[in-house]
Amino acid sequence: MAIFLLFNYKRLLCCSCLFFSVYCFAQQTTVRGKITDAETGMALPMCNINFSNSNTGTSTDRLGRFALSGPNYSSIVISAIGYKTTTKSIIPGKENVIQVKLEKNQKQLKEVSVSGRRAKPYRNKDNPAVELIKKVIAHKDVNRPQSANYLQYDQYERVALTLFNIPPVLVNNFIFKPYRFMLDTVDGKLSSEVYISEKHYQQYLRKEPSKSIKILTAQKEGNIIRFLDTAGINIYLNRLYGDKVDIYENNIFIINTQLLSPIADHAFDFYKFFITDTIRSNTDTLVELSFIPRNKGDLLFEGHLLVSLNGNYAVTSCELNVDNQININFLRSLKVNLDFQKQASGRYFLTKSDAKADFGILKDKGFGIKGERAIYYSNYEIDKPRPEAFYQEKSEQILPGSNRPDTAYWAKTRPDTLPKKDAVFYRRMGQLEAMPSFKRATWIASTLAGGYADLGIYQVNLSYFASYSTIEGFRLGGGGRTTPKLNKNIYLEEYVAYGFGDRRFKHNASVYYSFNATPFYRYPNDYLKISQQYDIGLPGESTSNGNFRTPISSFQAGTSKYYFYSNDFKVDYVKEYDNHFSFDAGFYNRNQQAAGLLTYTLNDPQQTMVSHITSSVFTLSLRYAPHEQIYQNTDERHTIKNGYPIITLVANKGIKGLFNSTNSYSSFTGTVVKRFYLSQLGFADATLLGGVILGKVPYPLLNISSANQSIIYSLNAYNQMHYLEFVSDHYVGLNITQSFNGFFLNKIPVINRLKWREFLSFKILYGGLRSENNPALSTGLYNFPTPVAGASGTYALGSTPYTEAGAGIGNIFKILRIDGIRRFNYLDHPGVSKYGVKLTLNLDL
Repeated sequence: MAIFLLFNYKRLLCCSCLFFSVYCFAQQTTVRGKITDAETGMALPMCNINFSNSNTGTSTDRLGRFALSGPNYSSIVISAIGYKTTTKSIIPGKENVIQVKLEKNQKQLKEVSVSGRRAKPYRNKDNPAVELIKKVIAHKDVNRPQSANYLQYDQYERVALTLFNIPPVLVNNFIFKPYRFMLDTVDGKLSSEVYISEKHYQQYLRKEPSKSIKILTAQKEGNIIRFLDTAGINIYLNRLYGDKVDIYENNIFIINTQLLSPIADHAFDFYKFFITDTIRSNTDTLVELSFIPRNKGDLLFEGHLLVSLNGNYAVTSCELNVDNQININFLRSLKVNLDFQKQASGRYFLTKSDAKADFGILKDKGFGIKGERAIYYSNYEIDKPRPEAFYQEKSEQILPGSNRPDTAYWAKTRPDTLPKKDAVFYRRMGQLEAMPSFKRATWIASTLAGGYADLGIYQVNLSYFASYSTIEGFRLGGGGRTTPKLNKNIYLEEYVAYGFGDRRFKHNASVYYSFNATPFYRYPNDYLKISQQYDIGLPGESTSNGNFRTPISSFQAGTSKYYFYSNDFKVDYVKEYDNHFSFDAGFYNRNQQAAGLLTYTLNDPQQTMVSHITSSVFTLSLRYAPHEQIYQNTDERHTIKNGYPIITLVANKGIKGLFNSTNSYSSFTGTVVKRFYLSQLGFADATLLGGVILGKVPYPLLNISSANQSIIYSLNAYNQMHYLEFVSDHYVGLNITQSFNGFFLNKIPVINRLKWREFLSFKILYGGLRSENNPALSTGLYNFPTPVAGASGTYALGSTPYTEAGAGIGNIFKILRIDGIRRFNYLDHPGVSKYGVKLTLNLDL
C-alpha cells in the first residue's frame, strides 16, 4: 500500500507540475512588431521596449522589428532618442502583433533654461555632462571598429534626390504637361523624385600596412537628370551627404564642409553639453547627452548622443542637426541619424547612417531640393585577415555583372523596405524613358549644360564661339568632335575661328586612337593623339585662368600688348591608371611668330629682327593624385577637393636642328597642390611650385611667370602682374589662399546675417636668370621687350622675390567674391598698379 501511495504521489506531483507549466505558458504575454518614424515611415533601430513597471525589455533590430515575452503584463513602454516616449496597451496572456509609429520630440535645445531668480552661467567645471563627454572622448579609439588590425563588413547605400514645392505654373504649361505623371503631392505641394541610386559593397580594411579595398557587387539607378555626369553626381552626392559620417573623427565632412564632431578631442570648448535623459534596457544603461554650439553661426552641430555606461562609454545612437544660421548656402535643414548595434564582443558598431538635407533659394518656403543618403552596415568581422595576395588587388573594384536592374534581386537583398516613393519612381522611369519627347528634352538640357550639341556620330561645340582681343578684334569660331557611335577607338576633334581684326583664320585638327575604347574626354584616358594647331596666344597667360578666348576673359584689367601666333604639330600618348597616376609622353614642333608689340630682336649690333622661333621638344609629364574623385562634364574634368596632394612633374628636352629647331635645352618643373582642412577655421589651398631650365635659350623659351590681367581672380596666377613681365631660368614659389568660411564675420551682429566669408591670400615668387640667358650679359639672345605704348616691358626676376597679397569677401549674394590685391615690389615697372580689384563668380554651398 505504501508503495502504491508513493507511486501515485509522484504521478500526482508530475501531473501537477505539468498542469502548472501549461497554465503559466498560457498566461505568458508575447509582443512582436515593428517601430517606424511617424513622419518618414523609416524603420527605427535601437528603440527600447519594456513591459510597464518591469526590467524585462528588448530593443529593435536594424529593420525596426522586435519580439518580447514575459508574464502577465498589460502594457509596454517604447522609448528612443529624439522621439516621444509612448505607452501601448496589450492583451495579457496573448500574442500581440503591433505596429508603432513614433513621433519626434520637438524640444528645442536652444531653449534649455534654468529656473530661479537668475540663470547660472554655463560652465565646464563641475559639469557632469562635460565629465561624461570627456570619458567618451578618452575611449574613442577603443570603440572604433577601425582600431582593429583587420576589418570587413557589407555596405548597402541608397541615395535619392527629390524636387519639392514645384511651382504649379511650371508644370501646368504645355512643355511639362506630358510629364505630370512623374509628380506627387505631399502636404498639398508638388514634388518629383529625379534621382535614385542603390549600391551593395564589400569593404575590407587592413591597419598595417594601411590598405582598404571596396568591391562593388551590385548597383541600380534611376536618373532623370542624366544630361549631367552620372558617375560624378553619385560621387558628389555621397560627399554632400557624408561619404562616411564617423562620429569618432574630430571633424565630419558633410555638405562640402567640415563640421566639428561633438566628441572631437576639444569638443567641450566649442559645445555646451547637458544630460537630458537616462534610459535603461535589459542589457545596458544609457545616458542621453544633448549638445548645442556655443556660437550659433559656427560650423557645429546640435543634437543628442546616447552613451553606454558599460565601461567603454560607447556612442549607441546619435542625432546631428544644424542651426539654420550656419554659414552654408541654401541649406534649410540637415539631420543625420546614426544607429549602433551591440556586437558579440560587447562593442557597439555602426549599423545605419541616415543623412537628410533640404536646400532652397528662399530660407523657409518656395521651390527646393531634398536629398537623402541611407547606409546600412552589416556582417562585421574583426581580425580575420585575408590572404596576402588579396591585399595586393586594386583599392576599388567592380564585379562583373554588377548592374542589377531586376527588382527581385533587390527585394531579396535590400536590408530594409524600399520607400514607396522610390519604388514608384523606378516604375515611372520605365514609362518616361519610352517617351520621344523626354529624349528631346534631355538632348536640349544636355546641350545647354555641356556646350555640345549631340548629333549622334558628331557633337558640335558651342563653347568659345565669340571673344574679343586688341589684336584679333571680334573673333568667331566653332568646331566639334566625333563620338563612340562613329567609332569607339578613333576620334576626331577640330575647330576653325576667324579674327576680324587681324583677318586671320585659326584652326585645330586632332585625331585620337583610344586603346581602351573610351572617349578622350572621359576617364580613364589611354590614347595616342596627333594634332596640328594654328592659333594666337598670350605669353605668360595662366592656364588656371582658363582660355583667354572665352567671352568673359575679353574683359581685361589694362590692355595686353604682347601676343604671338603659334603653329604646333604634336604627338602625345596619355595613360591614366586606377590609382590616379598618369603620364603624358609626347613630342611637339612649334613655330612661334611675334605679334602685337612683341618682337624678336637679336642683341647684335645690327639689332637683327627675327620673324619666328622654332622648337622641337620631347616632353614627359607625370601626375599623381591619390584618392582623387572627379566630376566630369562634356568637356572638362573637375577634381572634387579633398585633403590629399596632387603632384605634377614635367620634363622637356629641346633638340637643336631637329625639324629646323633653333635651340637645345632641358627644363624641369614641378607643382604640389594641397588643401588643408582647419576645422572651424575653414581651409587653406596651397601650391608649391618650382622649375629650372638648363641651357642657353632666348626669352620666349624661358619660364614666363603666370600673370593675370583679366578682371577674374586667378588662384595660381599673379593677379597684379602683367603678361610677359617676368622671365627666369630657375624659380620657386608658394601660393596660399585661406578661406575662413565666415568664422570671424559670423560673430559680428547684423553682418552675420549676410553669411559673408573671409579670404586671405599670399603669393611669393623667387627666381633669377643666369648670365648666359641674360641678353644684357650674353650675346646670341633676343632683347627683352621694352616698355612702350602702355606695355610694362620684360624683366628678369631679381634678388628680391615678387610678392602680392590679398583680402577678399566672398559669398556676396551667394555668388560673388571681391578681392583687393596689393603688389609689394617692382612698382617702378611702367604701367603696373600697386592695388587692384578682382572678381570671382562662383555658386557654391
